[in-house]
Amino acid sequence: MKGDLFSSAHVVRPAVEPGMSVENAKCIKYAVNGDMYARQGAMVAYRGSLQFERKGQGVGGMLKRAVTGEGLPLMTVRGQGEAWFAHEAQNCFVVEVEPGDQFTVNGRNVLCFDASLSYEIKTVKGSGIAGGGLFNSVFGGQGRLGLVCEGNPLVIPVTAGSPVYADTDAVVGWTAHLQTSLHRSQSIGSMLRGGSGEAVQLMLQGEGFVVVRPSEATPQKTQQH
Repeated sequence: MKGDLFSSAHVVRPAVEPGMSVENAKCIKYAVNGDMYARQGAMVAYRGSLQFERKGQGVGGMLKRAVTGEGLPLMTVRGQGEAWFAHEAQNCFVVEVEPGDQFTVNGRNVLCFDASLSYEIKTVKGSGIAGGGLFNSVFGGQGRLGLVCEGNPLVIPVTAGSPVYADTDAVVGWTAHLQTSLHRSQSIGSMLRGGSGEAVQLMLQGEGFVVVRPSEATPQKTQQH
């Protein structure tokens, strides 16, 4: 066969080492040798001897998902082979989590991750009931985390004395040691008059980075995730 479709830019090559790598802007490849975890339904192709099993979240995780609509529906991928993961043609990125680090990320942005990473679903500090029940997944340990984002994300440094304010529907995640709280940028009078549509933001303070996608979640997307 000939043509641009079969050029070297599109034909995949065998993995040179176990683990996660970016296949292209929209897809992550994982050379599996044992166990790894991925978002349910995210596998688009695989080869080798692999098994895919739904992974439970435990009673606490199920309760939080039922109450908030948020969560991290996962599957375990086990065996030896190569698998490719993608989600709605969103852009893919890999985060290296090192010992002592923690990375807080919205569950809708998680694509896959190493079994060596630990995670738990936590309430975003400072959000309270007024934040609509903001629950994110906190990753720790050592390993790689594959993320998806609609468009190219903005990685904004947060420094002492210079907090960053982000739309709660646009935040992808943030690094450890950042403190969060809700910030109201509109007066009550403005809200009663219709407001600007940007009444409350997540305020992040301290030293680190916050990752924001260049768009807000639509109501339909929010319900899906």
